[in-house]
Amino acid sequence: MGYTITEKILARVSGKAFVKAGDEVMAKPDYVIAYDFPGYTDVYFKQMKEDFGIERVAEPDRYAIFIDHMVPATTPKEEELHIGTRTWCAENGVALYERKGIGHQVAAEVGYAVPGAFVVHFDGHISQLGTFGTLAMGIRRNLLEAFVRERISIKVPQTVRVNLRGTLQKGVMARDVFHHLVRTLGPASCRFQVLEVGGPALSQISTEGLQTITGLAMFTGAVTAIVNPDEERLAYALPRAKKKIEPVWSDPDAEYSAVHDLDLTDLEPLVVIPPTPANSRNLSEYLGIEINAGYLGSCASGRLEDLRVAAKVLQGRQVKDGFQLNVVPTSQEIMAAAGREGLLSTLVEAGAFVSSPSCDYCFGRIATMSANQRAVSTGTLNVRGRMGSPDSEIYLCNAATVAASAIEGAIADPRKYL
Repeated sequence: MGYTITEKILARVSGKAFVKAGDEVMAKPDYVIAYDFPGYTDVYFKQMKEDFGIERVAEPDRYAIFIDHMVPATTPKEEELHIGTRTWCAENGVALYERKGIGHQVAAEVGYAVPGAFVVHFDGHISQLGTFGTLAMGIRRNLLEAFVRERISIKVPQTVRVNLRGTLQKGVMARDVFHHLVRTLGPASCRFQVLEVGGPALSQISTEGLQTITGLAMFTGAVTAIVNPDEERLAYALPRAKKKIEPVWSDPDAEYSAVHDLDLTDLEPLVVIPPTPANSRNLSEYLGIEINAGYLGSCASGRLEDLRVAAKVLQGRQVKDGFQLNVVPTSQEIMAAAGREGLLSTLVEAGAFVSSPSCDYCFGRIATMSANQRAVSTGTLNVRGRMGSPDSEIYLCNAATVAASAIEGAIADPRKYL
C-alpha cells in the first residue's frame, strides 16, 4: 500500500522513512506563521519569556509574522499592538510582512508555499497553501508549542480524496465548486482529516480557484486541504520558494479513509444562505431577494479572476443607487496587477468602493450593516453579526453574483451579464 502526500510530508519532517495515518509523531514545521492579533501573538510573545524563559527563537528563518488585521489602526491601542509585533520581530530577526495584504495569500506570494513543506499557523485558512502541494495546518492555540519547541506533537491525519469530474458551465466558479462539495458530502465529511482534491476536472480550475477551494476546507471539518502539484502550480511556487524541498505526490495505491467522485457538469451558481456556511442552495431559488450591500474580497475570493469577472459584469453598467459595493483585493500584488489591467478603474467607474487589502471587511471589524439589511459576500463566513448587526443577513456567493446583485440591488444571476 502506498502513501498519501500528507503522509510523505509528515514522514520527512518527523525524520522517519514513512508514517501512516494514526501514527503519533514529533514533527518539525518548515515554517511557523502567525498574524498579530490581540490576545494571541502578544500573549505568545509574553509567555515565551515569562513561562518558558525564551528570549529569542532559535531559528528565526522558520518564522514569519503578518500584520493584516486592523490595517490601518483606528485606535492607539491597535497601533500599540502593531508596535509590539514590530519590536518582537526586530529583536528576534523574524520576517515581518505589513500592509502587503491578507497573510494567507501573501504567504504564497513571498515564498512560504513550498511544495512538500509543512507549515503551521493559528488560522485554518492557511490551508490554501495546499494548492501548491504544501501541508499547511491551522492548529489554533497549539501554535504556542511551535513557538517554544523545535518539534510539535501531531497525530498523522487520515485523508479524504475528492475527485472532481465533468465540465464547468459558464458563470460557475471555484466558490460554487466548494459549496457544492459541502452540500454533497456534508459539513463534517472530512472532520479531523485532510481533504485531498484531484480528478480530471481539476484542469478547468485555475490556481487562484484552487486557493479558494483549499482555503475554505475547514467548512468540511478538515484540518487542511492539499492538491498534488502540477506543472502550472510548481511554476508559480518554485521560483518564489524560500527553501528547496523535493515536491512529493500521493501514490496511486495510497490509502484513503474515503474516496468521492463529484460531477460538476450540471452545477449552476450557488448561494449559501444564512446563518451557517453549510446552507448551500441553487442561486436560481433565491433570485430577487433585496440586497443592500456587497463585499468582494477576503482570503477566499478577492484574487485577479474574481476582480476580472466582476469587472466584466459591471463594464458599462452602474451599481444601483443606495447599494454599497465594497471591493477589497486580497493582496497589494493582486491590487497592482488589477490596476495595470484597468480592472480597478472599471469597478470604480461602475460605483464600487475599492479599498486596500486587509482582513478587516471579512473578520467583522468593518461592521456597518444594521438590523434587517442583507449582503452578498465572497467572505469566508455568513454567521450572525459577521458584518454588523446580528439581525442582518449574509448570503455567500461567487464574485460574479456579487457584481450582478450590485447592479440589480437584489440577488441576481450573473450569467445574463456574461
